[in-house]
Amino acid sequence: MIKTVFFDMDGTLLPMDQDVFVKAYFKRLAETVAPLGYEPSALVAGVWAGTAAMVANDGSRTNEEAFWARFAQDFGERVYRDMPAFEEFYRTRFNEARSVCGFNPEAGKVLRRIRGAGRTLVLASNPVFPRIAQESRMGWAGADPSDFAYATSYENSRYCKPNPAYYAEICKKLSLDPAECLMVGNDAREDTAAEQIGMGVFLLTDWLINTENRDISRYPHGGYRELNEYLTELKM
Repeated sequence: MIKTVFFDMDGTLLPMDQDVFVKAYFKRLAETVAPLGYEPSALVAGVWAGTAAMVANDGSRTNEEAFWARFAQDFGERVYRDMPAFEEFYRTRFNEARSVCGFNPEAGKVLRRIRGAGRTLVLASNPVFPRIAQESRMGWAGADPSDFAYATSYENSRYCKPNPAYYAEICKKLSLDPAECLMVGNDAREDTAAEQIGMGVFLLTDWLINTENRDISRYPHGGYRELNEYLTELKM
């Protein structure tokens, strides 16, 4: 029996074109920290480098530590003094990026359905954002932090998707049996990685990302209607 359902955020609970979202996010971040001396193109390159460091994280440090250590390679130790300015950005102007995201009321409904069936929810959004940003994005999607027993962020994670260790780390922390977990996501590479540790997978295809043209026919898949039908089969 499936006891815990993991949900991705971008393109799953929160409809979005990732390229459009990233542009809106970077534009506002660059405007916010430019007065501190961060040239926009260098800033964007630095953030991408820090993100790559998080994706490559081997578990020896948190993603937060991996990001700032790599970011400091480009901008020096001053980045640690400037951290409050970046944190303030996530509390304020980051929320303006909501305007380029969609909204699907079915997302909140399916979360309530699963909780009403007595199952546990985990927000398994790739942990490259701080907790405050993850919580904001939950709100954009019509969810609440209290909906989830656990939510990954760069502070509490030591791996990223598509590393199977990302999923294993969550299961270990929450004492979950992977065979009793289902991962719902829209990325045919990142979210199906959960299968490697024994989790089930449902691919939400409304905003499917399948850059490697993988055959997804062997996975339960479809939109929210098909997801609800699948949950019925799982007695939720």
